[in-house]
This record gives sequence, structure tokens and C-alpha cells, in this order.
Amino acid sequence: MNPQIASLRQEYAAQVLLEEDAHADPLGQFARWWDQAIQSQIVEPNAMTLATASCDGFPSARIVLLKGFDHRGFVFYTNYQSFKGMQLQENPKACLVFFWKELERQVRVTGLVSKLDALESDAYFLSRPEGSRLGAWASPQSTVVESRAWLDTRYADLVREAKEKVAVRPPHWGGYLVKPVIVEFWQGRPSRLHDRLQYTMEENGGWKLERLAP
Repeated sequence: MNPQIASLRQEYAAQVLLEEDAHADPLGQFARWWDQAIQSQIVEPNAMTLATASCDGFPSARIVLLKGFDHRGFVFYTNYQSFKGMQLQENPKACLVFFWKELERQVRVTGLVSKLDALESDAYFLSRPEGSRLGAWASPQSTVVESRAWLDTRYADLVREAKEKVAVRPPHWGGYLVKPVIVEFWQGRPSRLHDRLQYTMEENGGWKLERLAP
């Protein structure tokens, strides 16, 4: 064991998370914490780990950006033919993790995944900068390409066709909705006795709130 790594420690004592202060609904609680993250001016508070798994059980995780949330759940966009897209096609379940270290907070969302409808994906695609829209057309995400030069050439060719491409969403690109079934809110506390409140969806659509041991 590397002693320098093993000795890295951070004591958490900024805030508390108690049942009596928690919102009855996890999306309501997330909205509270989201507003506080925005007010704290955290860099990219919408950055989240997206963990997926193929049908054989092998997991994969990467950072993506949250692009919206509401009563339905959490929204992100990607290439449907990417590795994560293929895993979600095989196994439409995922876990999202937000870590806001400045607030000593973590949110973990486990849920069921479905594609957004085409109109919602179209609207978001057209709101993106032109370069990002062309990038969605240019990149065969997660596939092996011969070189950076090949990718740059492909992008440059698309720039010349910009008028045709930037106004239309690629059929292989769009949004996903993660509908939560379990949501855990973690607040760092001293001596590693952290606050962990877990919401679990019940059969009637309501939420059960429980405290987990740290």
C-alpha cells in the first residue's frame, strides 16, 4: 500500500442531513440541493457519473452532463450507437452519481432508462451550438477510427455542408430519461459518521425514506 495515498484524508463538517428536514419526494430534495449547488458556484454541478451494464453484467462508467430534471426523472443526451447506448439497449437500467465536494455532498440515483420522444430531443439538439451539432454528425462515438486527422477531415467536410446538417438532429443521437427507483442523499459528517438518507419507490408510487448507516 502506498502510505501517501493511504494517509489522504478530509474531515467533513459543513452541514447535516436529517429526516425532519428532508423533502417528502427525492426529486424535491434534489431540487433543493441543486439550487444550493448553483448558488455555491460549483464548476459544472451538472457533471455526473453514468454507470451502465451490458446483459452479461459487465459494468461501465463515464462522466456525462445532466441536461434537465423534473417530476419524471433525470435527462442526458448522447449517441444511441455509443457503447453506453448499446448497453442501455441491452439493459435499460443505470446509476447516476453527483459529487459536489465543495458542499461535501453526493447524490446517487438508481433508475430505469428510456429514450426521450423525438420532439424533445429535436428541441434540445437545435438549442446546442452549431459546432456541437456538427460534432454529433461527425463522430461515430465509441468506434475505432484511424486517426485524429480522419476525424478532423470528416468534421471539416461537414462544415461545408453546415446548412444541411445543423438544422436536423441525427437519427442516431438523442436523449435518455432516467426514472429513479432509489435515490440516496449523502452528506459528509465528522469521524466518517456521514448522513445517508435513501428514498425507495413503493408499489403505490410513493416514496419510503430511510436512514442508512455510513
